[in-house]
Amino acid sequence: MDLPFKRLRPEGSLPSAQHPGDAGLDLRAAIDTTVKPGERVMVPTGVAVAIPDGHAGLVLPRSGLATARGLTLSNSPGLIDAGYRGEVICSVVNLDRDEAVEIRAGDRIAQLVVIAISSVAPTWAEDLPDSKRGEGGFGSTGRD
Repeated sequence: MDLPFKRLRPEGSLPSAQHPGDAGLDLRAAIDTTVKPGERVMVPTGVAVAIPDGHAGLVLPRSGLATARGLTLSNSPGLIDAGYRGEVICSVVNLDRDEAVEIRAGDRIAQLVVIAISSVAPTWAEDLPDSKRGEGGFGSTGRD
């Protein structure tokens, strides 16, 4: 599937996968910024995307940044609906308690995964169908 992007800033880079078969396309920062410990910063990518109808774009953290530097996304995953045509902006947060994270224009800061979605029609029901799990949640399945 072709996925059209529009460059909105000269620093905007076409997202790309690093290896054949990768699910995510790397999103790059379009600005230089510093994210202080515990701080959240909105980092523009300089691009807009046309997610096809019947699909959604998920903006996910890069595991290497999160592990090595504590930089992740505050709203992970970010959701890009098919009708949105504005700039892709990553809401990053620095979870490191001591060190600031320097971001330079062109740095890979997040990844975009495009998924197929089902169209749903919410309706009220008096009861829900039974399931094996039932109402169990938040650790109810125990540890193995």
